[in-house]
Amino acid sequence: MPFCSVGTYQNQNKDGETTKSNNGIKIFYRTYGKGPVKVLMIIGLAGTHDSWGPQIKALAGTVTPNDDVSPPSGDRSNENDGGDGGAEVCAFDNRGVGQSSVPTKKSEYTTKIMAKDAIAIMDHLGWKRAHVFGHSMGAMIACKLAAMVPERVLSLALLNVTGGGYECIPKIDRKTLSIAMRFLRAKTPEERAAVDLDTHYSQEYLEEYVGHKTRRSILYQEYVKGISATGMQSTYGFDGQVNACWTHNMSRTEIESIRVAGFPVSVIHGRHDIIAQLCHAKRLAEKLYPSARMVELNGGHLVSHERSEEVNKALFDLIKASEAKISLYEWTNLSNKSSGCKVTWISCWRTISSSFIVESVEKLHYFLIYFFGLFVLSFEHIRRCMKRLKPVRVGSALT
Repeated sequence: MPFCSVGTYQNQNKDGETTKSNNGIKIFYRTYGKGPVKVLMIIGLAGTHDSWGPQIKALAGTVTPNDDVSPPSGDRSNENDGGDGGAEVCAFDNRGVGQSSVPTKKSEYTTKIMAKDAIAIMDHLGWKRAHVFGHSMGAMIACKLAAMVPERVLSLALLNVTGGGYECIPKIDRKTLSIAMRFLRAKTPEERAAVDLDTHYSQEYLEEYVGHKTRRSILYQEYVKGISATGMQSTYGFDGQVNACWTHNMSRTEIESIRVAGFPVSVIHGRHDIIAQLCHAKRLAEKLYPSARMVELNGGHLVSHERSEEVNKALFDLIKASEAKISLYEWTNLSNKSSGCKVTWISCWRTISSSFIVESVEKLHYFLIYFFGLFVLSFEHIRRCMKRLKPVRVGSALT
């Protein structure tokens, strides 16, 4: 089976602390197709490499993994392998899920550490440069990777991304709270599959009929089968990956390093995503102007499956833009809202002040919602504990 021993490649770095912590960590990966175009795909929380199925099929022309378990050393970035402009795609299981190692400490799960895992895989494959595509948590990891080694990124696709931290808090309403409670209670593949469907897809999509069955019923059977085959994610892995999302943050310096790197960025998002809210993705895209193009699609969190043809087209457009080296001002579909040439110092200060106030109120809003959610969960836990208590029978007093 193809594994990448992370420490083997990170031992070559000067960061001794990282080297020590990653000794023994193995990342399971698969490669598909052959060709000069190299694509690294990073999946999100609790997802495994095969979650990229529709995109792997479109880019590599097959979902059958390559037999090359031990790739030859050296730079393979321009390798053709007899293909005619084809693509070689690599998808992998992040640490904490699937067949990859599962560290037991939360501190061993951050988007920076996981980005280093992805870089180690590139080194393992002999790829000096690649197109980097990430979904959800995987998009956060892709951002870190692009900021750390921008010279190794040809293009960057961020699907259903947020900026991490409080932006990971989903849209709060009765439906979302209900889904959250069901997710925490899910102990079997059947229960988990039912919850995953409501978090991954829009209701409109789930209720569509395919023949005599709804997509929900068809996908439910597929999800149960998939979860049963791979097993439920371990508590260590899930808690660790949640920690990676919650502690993720992109500094201004990191954002700027991506923005000026010169490669095109595509921010792709579903309008009905209840996990990663669209407004956060838009804000990130605006920060990356003029490198970024915003692509809004009529789908949910797993828009890569729900609107696979449209997502695949956006990814092909991104690769073509990178290869053609088109001007980023031609690539972007966003406007420059921060043009300093057209505003006075007074209007600039007002904009900054207004933005600060709005952001502060927004953070306070999410802070209060977060604690309300904790209160609801705590109340539910106490209620269940009370149900387990057996009443004590007290005999009649003797007089």
